[in-house]
Amino acid sequence: MGCQRERDVSVLSAGATSQQEGAAAEALPGGATTSRGAPLERAFQQRATNSSVQNQLYFNSGVGFFIEPWLLAPSRVQTRLGLGPLYNARACADCHARGGRGQPPLSGDEPFVGLILKLGNTGRGKHGEPLPDPVYGEQLQLLAIAGVDGEGTPKLSSSERSGSYGDGAAYSLSEPAYTLQDLAYGAPGVPLGISPRVAPATLGLGLLEAIPEARLNELADPDDRDQDGISGRVNRVWDLARETMAAGRFGWKAEQPTLRQQAAAALSADIGVTSALYPRGDCTSAEPDCERAQGTVQPELVERVLDRIETYLRLVAVPERRHLDDPDVQRGQLLFQDLGCAACHVPSHTTDADAPLPELQEQNIWPYTDLLLHDLGPALADTRPSFDADPTEWRTPPLWGLGLYALVNGHQRLLHDGRARGVAEAILWHDGEAAPAQAAFRDLPGEEREALVRFVESL
Repeated sequence: MGCQRERDVSVLSAGATSQQEGAAAEALPGGATTSRGAPLERAFQQRATNSSVQNQLYFNSGVGFFIEPWLLAPSRVQTRLGLGPLYNARACADCHARGGRGQPPLSGDEPFVGLILKLGNTGRGKHGEPLPDPVYGEQLQLLAIAGVDGEGTPKLSSSERSGSYGDGAAYSLSEPAYTLQDLAYGAPGVPLGISPRVAPATLGLGLLEAIPEARLNELADPDDRDQDGISGRVNRVWDLARETMAAGRFGWKAEQPTLRQQAAAALSADIGVTSALYPRGDCTSAEPDCERAQGTVQPELVERVLDRIETYLRLVAVPERRHLDDPDVQRGQLLFQDLGCAACHVPSHTTDADAPLPELQEQNIWPYTDLLLHDLGPALADTRPSFDADPTEWRTPPLWGLGLYALVNGHQRLLHDGRARGVAEAILWHDGEAAPAQAAFRDLPGEEREALVRFVESL
């Protein structure tokens, strides 16, 4: 990755001038959509600053469908019907609290909230999609309406991996392991693929959707032609609405091409709400009570409600940057570049002039992602391939807002399953394509490691 183990401090200092010149643009990471002055604990609940009057109304309507619980029929509230029969949560905000990030259980007896287990039979369907487990479907659903049994109880245990930095300082990494207990419908299929996923924060999603596909193709280098060790790939996935293959952008493995499809998929798998895109629930033939309890009105999700949810998700603003003048942050930013972290966490992009909403068009944004799949090594692998994504491959997550997770959600559990207890541990788990950057970080002096972490936490 072009990592330079021994850096000349004068070289780092020489980059400060150009770095300061770029700080003005980076201060507004969401361009004109960036929210300013909001209470930091509510930073992921703000509307894009440049929202039109009409879209302000749609945004506010979408908030209600995001935070209010979905209901079991019959009910007078026709626009929020469809809970179950099997589900993991009653509302989107149960997992994305304050628009923020979920976390794994902190003890063996704590329930799973904000962390779900995707299931599969380790194979791919005709479009490359993951094939569901024949007994438990695409996702383990813990809860159920009356007359139906929840599917089972997942348990998380962890063990510690110890190591040391180049300067001798010790660290420890928490390695999770998952088991399924009290399975209500018998043994799952063999082989069983499992992929743990924490709920990501919902800020800036419309801007990520508006990055031109040509930009993703420009950044992709699946054959590593430039021989820098980085071989990011676009995950080509099935677009249900257009009935064609498209660039995946959303989800931990970039499995969904659009926010609309991502929202509909989550409503189906997490809450049990069917839609035109996902007209069948996750009941399988091994779960007859679930199939009998499926509502008679299908699909359950009203299209105009999905419109409002889609507009809401597109217009959740990114908060303004903090601590740009901090010398440690500035030094950490130079180290971030020098170690090669920016090869995958690409700092900036310009959104499409034809983005679906005018507010999102031609914005200079700083999400620190390339939205591509990268091999992060066997330690982070799951056992559920998805489209072009192999078990060791994950989409580069955006870093904007990362430093506010602790204020918004009270924790800083990172990576796809929340195993990392902060930025340093997240870096130390990186392997595969990121192995040189991880090794370079591990060899940094303590003060430089802290500066790099401080920079990431300023995003």
